[in-house]
Amino acid sequence: MQNVLITGTNRGIGQALVEEALRQGAEHVYAGTRVPRTHQDPRVTYLELDVTDQAQIEAAAKTVESLDVLVNNAGLAAYDNLSDPALLGQHLAVNLFGPLALTTAFLPRLIEARGAIVNVLSVAALASLPMIPSYSISKAAALSLTQAQRALLAPQGVRVHAVLTGPTDTDMSRDLDVPKAAPESVARAIFDGVAAGDEEIFPDPLSAMLAPGWASGAVKQLERQNAALLSA
Repeated sequence: MQNVLITGTNRGIGQALVEEALRQGAEHVYAGTRVPRTHQDPRVTYLELDVTDQAQIEAAAKTVESLDVLVNNAGLAAYDNLSDPALLGQHLAVNLFGPLALTTAFLPRLIEARGAIVNVLSVAALASLPMIPSYSISKAAALSLTQAQRALLAPQGVRVHAVLTGPTDTDMSRDLDVPKAAPESVARAIFDGVAAGDEEIFPDPLSAMLAPGWASGAVKQLERQNAALLSA
């Protein structure tokens, strides 16, 4: 792992991912944030990066000359009941179209490096959480995006990973009354999964319950069958 770009780094999993990338020896960490920050480690460069702002995405793409790993971590999760279509649109803008825009902007560098895209999703992509349905819908869509990117970009040497997180002890899930994993352990498991080449990464105790049999399960088999249609 040499040059890494991580979005949503002002807190939670994103902040932990920056520290874990440094711990694992990254040469340069580009940290996207909507809040100006500084870091004592000279390997960290903070970028003003709202993933819904195309101008900021393009500016970041001009700043980053080489990229091995893109981590699409920025996310939105608000409590709702699907009564406000605009709020669903906001979730899709951040959680679906944001990662797509980032990937498009940085794809030439990732192809050159034969690098990796890491989409931080949620187990809510597999089973909706009814107290945050807009979030769940957007993450389900982002999982489908991840599967499509994986098939489309494989011939160009770019790996695409889906991180299916369970409850993590961050501000985003503060009001969720369930056991939560530490963001530091989740960040470590994410980069370990990327290094191991895991297409789906289950980085915490709750999501890890899904891991046994996943690679041979019906969903994964169907994904592989569908991807094979590209070369048929």
